[in-house]
Amino acid sequence: MKIPSIIAIVGTSKVGKTTLIERLIPKFKEKGIEVAVIKHHPHDFDIDIPGKDTHRLKTAGAKTTIISSPKKIAMVSDVKKEIMPYEIVKKFIDDVDLVIVEGYKREKIPKIEVFRNKRDAKPVCANDPHLIAFATDKHFPSDKPVFLLNDVEGIAQFIIAHCINKSGF
Repeated sequence: MKIPSIIAIVGTSKVGKTTLIERLIPKFKEKGIEVAVIKHHPHDFDIDIPGKDTHRLKTAGAKTTIISSPKKIAMVSDVKKEIMPYEIVKKFIDDVDLVIVEGYKREKIPKIEVFRNKRDAKPVCANDPHLIAFATDKHFPSDKPVFLLNDVEGIAQFIIAHCINKSGF
């Protein structure tokens, strides 16, 4: 089992983290890099549809329900404590080259912060030793590389150069 590289895309709410990741994935795919994404949600969530079999079984008390088809698999499982990204990767993700984590800004993961100059007073991870770059709407002085958000190719190349095959495991 190969161990994928991992990078986090972080920032405050509604700054464009998901949009950036959505735009990066095709760039990696064009280069033959298989990608998985872990989306962090700081609150509880439900992806199961009420009335469907898996939801009924989970509601009945199953700790874990899994739905599997020839093309997809999904799992809903109760956890005693939040599982952090590296553990998620080790337990559940294989056969990819890169895992992009959205969120988990406090974790010890190489990260790129999405920062909007007009929206945010200052970057939230500016003093984080794991911050490797910024993606922003307007250049600003920094000791880290600063990419414009529309420079998706440049951001992708930076991630490849700094993260692929340099796993933090």
